[in-house]
Amino acid sequence: MSGLFCGGCACGAIRYECSAEPLLSEICYCRDCQRSSGNASAALLFVPMANFTLTSGSPKFYRVTGTSGFPLDRGFCSRCGSPMVVKPHRLPDLIVIAAASLDDPSAFRPQVEIWTRSAPPWACLHPTLLKIPEQMTAEERDALFALAPRLASFSRS
Repeated sequence: MSGLFCGGCACGAIRYECSAEPLLSEICYCRDCQRSSGNASAALLFVPMANFTLTSGSPKFYRVTGTSGFPLDRGFCSRCGSPMVVKPHRLPDLIVIAAASLDDPSAFRPQVEIWTRSAPPWACLHPTLLKIPEQMTAEERDALFALAPRLASFSRS
């Protein structure tokens, strides 16, 4: 994915752009992401909050406790209902973008699949991606940081 990308909701009321490469691109199978996306998983891009700009509109947020046990603020368009972003309280300098909201979602390149133990039997997991079955162990976190080294500077272990 190139350095500048943009996207928005289905009705066009909310638009954003990002001036940085994603720190991490993942597919999450946790129950919270399943409920939020209405699918087996959610495709997500982690970017620094400082590089994310809303260019029109503003998402409405609701707070949930994620499968990890930490609070998340999920942002969606109040007009069309499109899931847009997630603000993880544990990582306040990051924003997580729903890949489906990208203008060009074909540019999404996942690096890891997480919470795979929650994937329904009909989900199609990628055969070569790193798999993290549930809450990350220290070894899995190290493997993730090897894939996405810039993410480590935002982490609160």
